[in-house]
Amino acid sequence: MNPYTVLAVIAVYFIVIYTISYISSRKVDNAGFFVGNRQSSWYVVAFAMISSSISGITFISVPGMVAEKSFSYLQMNLGFVVGQFTIAFVLVPLFYRMNVVSIYEYLENRFGMSSYKTGAWFFFVSKMLGASVRLFLVCVVLQLLVFEPLNIHFIFNVIFTIGLVWLYTFQGGVKTLIWTDTLKSVCLIVSLALCIYFLASSLNYTPVTMVSSIFEHKYSQMFFFDDVNDKRFFFKQFLAGVFVMIAMTGLDQDMMQRNLSCKNSKDSQKNMVISVISQFFIIVLFLMLGVLSYTFAELNGITVEKSDQLFPKIATGGYFPMIVGILFIVGLISAAYSAAGSALTALTTSFTIDILGATRKNGEAGVKRIRMATHIAMTVVMGIVIIIFEALNKTSVVDAVYILASYTYGPILGMFAFGILNKSKIKDKYIPYIAIAAPIVCYILDKNSVEWFNGYQFSYELLIMNALFVYIGMWFIKKR
Repeated sequence: MNPYTVLAVIAVYFIVIYTISYISSRKVDNAGFFVGNRQSSWYVVAFAMISSSISGITFISVPGMVAEKSFSYLQMNLGFVVGQFTIAFVLVPLFYRMNVVSIYEYLENRFGMSSYKTGAWFFFVSKMLGASVRLFLVCVVLQLLVFEPLNIHFIFNVIFTIGLVWLYTFQGGVKTLIWTDTLKSVCLIVSLALCIYFLASSLNYTPVTMVSSIFEHKYSQMFFFDDVNDKRFFFKQFLAGVFVMIAMTGLDQDMMQRNLSCKNSKDSQKNMVISVISQFFIIVLFLMLGVLSYTFAELNGITVEKSDQLFPKIATGGYFPMIVGILFIVGLISAAYSAAGSALTALTTSFTIDILGATRKNGEAGVKRIRMATHIAMTVVMGIVIIIFEALNKTSVVDAVYILASYTYGPILGMFAFGILNKSKIKDKYIPYIAIAAPIVCYILDKNSVEWFNGYQFSYELLIMNALFVYIGMWFIKKR
């Protein structure tokens, strides 16, 4: 695809997005930025959550991963559904009852300032790494399609990409994100559906033959119960899905600030149930797209070095009408910039409130100044992390996200679990040491598991181990 065509698509898309952002952000105060004044309609939030939960990684890595992992990702998504129900009916009522702006305020109220700051810092590291990795994948695709043909260095690609994300989030915060994400959800779903249609048509499939050929394909196996040492083993994937969802949504300021923007806990629960069911079926479509992509590639002699490159190469390689490439670009940036924009807003919220404590020391105008300066700082840091990851990355990006989450979200999950399941007070000053020690122990176990545990390989269930170590550590520092 011509690089100027790609730039034109991005330009038109962002003119529309920025217009919506500008209109929705008028007269937004700090409360509007952080929690949308708690006036959002649950059905709007539910639809908007589709694009915020499905990132550019989903659009590229999930279709590509079927060759290695088949449909095993659905096992994890079944866990996502159970995890989301747990969040909706356990955590949401708790956060509404406490009327928190940042969910990590719960840790201060329950344990003390050290726990509060530890949770906030671990969220900061988790979200910064996760969001940067997600946006990194978009930068890689744009580098191949636009910047490399124009002989522009990757660093300028990052500046361009991160600048666009900053531009439409700096003013309106959560209120803006909900409305822009609604449009992005429409773009993502339409793009996905039409890409499947064009691929199926090129393979001369009817809807019936398409479905039957996909689910008869060797890549369509969903459940793996045979080998406990296999990373695809059902209970590893399912349990990891439950706790990954609780950690990366229920204990994540980014995702929860949208859910907490609903009018009350009942509306928030409706939003969460509808959104997770919708996301499950969309993931099924992405996996179907993966099988179609590999079938098409095999028939046309298309090869790639990394699975993440397959669908982008097919969509933009001139095998289809230009509209397919345009749809791919729109779907990709809809998913990716939505996730990056919401992460940037959440990082700003958490750093301003939790780490800087701005709301306690400053008035409305002072908080706004600090918030805007923090927003710029978060943007710069995210760009730097993307550049570092580009130099170091050696694995599938979707794998990288969940591997990082296993280490960084585990302490947060452990602290919240102890607070909810145990009535004891703790010696708060020791929490940072426990939270740092647990991921280190997990890393040692992961690197030696094959030798120590008869060939066993940890998958994303490492998150559960991490949280368990924190829980045990907190048990030992209970106050009598």
